[in-house]
Amino acid sequence: MIVDARRRLIDLNHVVTDGLITYPGLPAPVISEHLSRQDSRSRYAPGVEFSIGKIEIIANTGTYLDSPFHRYTDGQDLAQLPLERVADLEGVVLRTNISGRALTAAAAARAISAATFRDLDVRGKAVLVQTGWDRHWGTEKYGEGHPFLTADAAGYLIDSGAALVGIDSLNIDDTADLHRPSHSGLLKAGIPIVEHLRGLDQLPETGFRFFAVPVRVAGFGSFPVRAFAMVS
Repeated sequence: MIVDARRRLIDLNHVVTDGLITYPGLPAPVISEHLSRQDSRSRYAPGVEFSIGKIEIIANTGTYLDSPFHRYTDGQDLAQLPLERVADLEGVVLRTNISGRALTAAAAARAISAATFRDLDVRGKAVLVQTGWDRHWGTEKYGEGHPFLTADAAGYLIDSGAALVGIDSLNIDDTADLHRPSHSGLLKAGIPIVEHLRGLDQLPETGFRFFAVPVRVAGFGSFPVRAFAMVS
């Protein structure tokens, strides 16, 4: 295999660990062993051992992708989602005006307006919104006052032909708005959503490919992914 030394692979996901709290109020994963190395020794030749792990996990854990089925009964589930919608997508990073600053309550409430997206070429691309909120991951602050996309911002991305939208925040919607307009609009348009990204500051604004591939589970609308970018 020929490896292009000019390419870099950059992880953009959080690590899933036993007891991890991703979203306040949702249960943490429980990671254990179904078969330990010690117990496996009696099943194999001398010196041979294996570990078979077991994990109890809800779909919305760590960095995860939402397919249309997450919101709509007749939407594509994870097994139906085409690879072309989640892998090898040309990417663009939108760095918001609150990125890299201590986010005050007033700034969080302001959210991200559609005006921020003007003149951004997103057709057929993965649009990754960098808010800098990932710096609060693992703290109580992460679950409070997060940045989000307004309905008009999501609508602009839909009308402009975005292929996928991701954000490094708790939720792409304001969790106080029970209508969830960004989820509703994007998923109705067949646009997958990736939440809880991290490290978007490592990426250039353009010139990279984005991947966020979930397991093909029938009847599921969300699942953790190993999101990453390939930078030339």
